[in-house]
Amino acid sequence: MAKKAFWGLAIACFLITAVFATPGSGLAAEKPFTFGLLLVGPYNDHGWSQAHFDGGKYVEAKVAGTKMIYIDKVNPADRPGVTIPQLVDDMVEKGAKLIIANSDDMKDGTREAAMQHPDIYFLHISGDDVLTGKAPKNVSNLMGRMEYGKMMAGFAAAMTTQTGKIGYLGPLINEETRRLSSSAFLGAKYAWEKVLKKDPKDLKFQVTWIGFWFNIPGVTADPTQVAQNFFNTGYDVVISGIDTTEAVVVARQKKQEGKNVWAIPYDYLGACQGASEVCLGVPYFNWGPGYVKFIKAAMSGKWKSQWDWQGPDWKDINNPDTSAVGFAAGPALSASAGKALDAFISGLGSGKINLFKGPLNYQDGKPFLKAGQTASDQQIWYMEQLLEGMGGQSSAK
Repeated sequence: MAKKAFWGLAIACFLITAVFATPGSGLAAEKPFTFGLLLVGPYNDHGWSQAHFDGGKYVEAKVAGTKMIYIDKVNPADRPGVTIPQLVDDMVEKGAKLIIANSDDMKDGTREAAMQHPDIYFLHISGDDVLTGKAPKNVSNLMGRMEYGKMMAGFAAAMTTQTGKIGYLGPLINEETRRLSSSAFLGAKYAWEKVLKKDPKDLKFQVTWIGFWFNIPGVTADPTQVAQNFFNTGYDVVISGIDTTEAVVVARQKKQEGKNVWAIPYDYLGACQGASEVCLGVPYFNWGPGYVKFIKAAMSGKWKSQWDWQGPDWKDINNPDTSAVGFAAGPALSASAGKALDAFISGLGSGKINLFKGPLNYQDGKPFLKAGQTASDQQIWYMEQLLEGMGGQSSAK
């Protein structure tokens, strides 16, 4: 009887210890911190959405006890009638404690879902609800300062073009896309005038918008056709501003037909893959470190609603652990252009080169920056038009 009582007591103590075991004791498995990722495009698009997906994988590798769930193709064409709050409800049921929405188009839905789930954290990419005061306390905004990456893309394009005609394959028209295409123009203009010492009148920079971040048959213009039109009309470098790789795919086809053309894709470090003969490089986002920052804050109870516009790590813009924005030079970039690009990047990092400094006018001649004036973050963020010297529409109207 004494033995039975002893073993009964031992088993009870073991069970109690297992239930109340402290984290890390090994006696009880902790639940993972689950975070959800809402992707506007396919998770493997070699562009915007894949860069975010890889950022989530980075978190799983770097932050112990985290687990990612995701839903991709979150857009009206692929999921007609499905709302962001509905998808958030599904993720919360699956245990998500923090949800990342990766498109500006998700702004209103993310805000609505955040109000419905005040105990869940939300990270909205490229939005400005914190800036405008519309964000509840459980919402933060994160974006990379891709303006620098686009300046590098424009610089590389101008150093390479043999016709002086650079095409920009644009998505939809909004403040973000205006400032990014304008940044590419400013980089091209700097290379053309300051490095190559050429007449600014001989540089043509044309933006053609397709209507969304990627091709939606019957809804958008076909980016393949737009890229072909550029190359067929004397544009020999196309810079992509869309989420997918049509620019380099078409450039490679034209190269195989004997045309001397190049392209610069967007968003994703691996976007040059398979197009080495035409790819001048890629400005890309590195979401992992930013994700880690916010997820660690949520896990530790130190969350703070904030608008975070992260720039490159100028010590090493391609450091995967520290730089939110990078530029990977492509195999088709000449050695001389690459050397000039390195000097340009160094100048941007030191502040010796500041392309958002006046005088700069909008496309219609209205002043954007007066002579000697340096743009504030909000002036850049809320660009009203394309810049003077650029071709293309400034608004959808």
